[in-house]
Amino acid sequence: MATVFDLTAWNAAQLVRVEQALNQWVTADAPVGVDHGAPAALVEAMRYAVLDGGKRLRPLLVMAAWEAVCGDAPLASHDAESAMRAACAVELIHAYSLVHDDMPCMDNDVLRRGKPTVHVKFGEASALLAGDALQALAFELLTPESATMAGERQALLCRLLARAAGSGGMAGGQAIDLASVGVNLTENQLREMHRLKTGALLEASVMMGAACGQASPKTLSALQSYGAAMGLAFQVVDDILDVTADSATLGKTAGKDAEQDKPTYVSLMGLERSAAFAQELLTQARLALAESGLSNTDALQGLADMVVNRAS
Repeated sequence: MATVFDLTAWNAAQLVRVEQALNQWVTADAPVGVDHGAPAALVEAMRYAVLDGGKRLRPLLVMAAWEAVCGDAPLASHDAESAMRAACAVELIHAYSLVHDDMPCMDNDVLRRGKPTVHVKFGEASALLAGDALQALAFELLTPESATMAGERQALLCRLLARAAGSGGMAGGQAIDLASVGVNLTENQLREMHRLKTGALLEASVMMGAACGQASPKTLSALQSYGAAMGLAFQVVDDILDVTADSATLGKTAGKDAEQDKPTYVSLMGLERSAAFAQELLTQARLALAESGLSNTDALQGLADMVVNRAS
């Protein structure tokens, strides 16, 4: 009799491992061969930005994709270490982007993950530097001095993450977002903005996990389609929740998009059509997994359901 997959238990186990790794790697300790570590105040702001909060969706996607490709690999294997480094690296990039996005020059928000934003807690200059340092640390994690990751894999993971975070990804999407305040975008323009701003990093999370498992070209193509559908679905649901949920539930300020006159799926399509579109994207993600040739996709399927049907 087949065992029913328990996403809650799987998530809990992965989150413990990710949190332990982040706690270990985001420290003031100096790297081997370096006399001095990072300033304690800077590291405090970095840890505040990263630890003890957030859904950790991006690390979960990395680990789920890696398991889908080579789930029978022992947890102590080099592939598993690569996957965990990739999972933490993508979360550091996400955390740095939130620190910068919340600052007065961007979205000027005061609440994130149910607590004051980093610039409110530590000041704008410290927040800016903490974000910069988190971004740099992400790539340091992907290039360990030990021989546990081949140079070719290090380069591939760095390239995937850099593309997703840069001008052709998250940063570019944020630039379009800032330029679109008060502007009536078409559906295609809105989709492109969110493909870059939110979707690129979620898609890269899937691709980085698959790369750690050395997936075949056919599998990579299918998982890329899955990641693209999930990236867009996440933003559609985020737009819905910004209208329907309160700040306590979201852990961030609700209603900010309408207040700042930002284009969203809800403002363009309405709540009902937006919800239907999210379900369509969920179907696309499931079809992509079916075409991947993989049999161990329970975690990826569960995460897709969680993204679309979440309440916060």
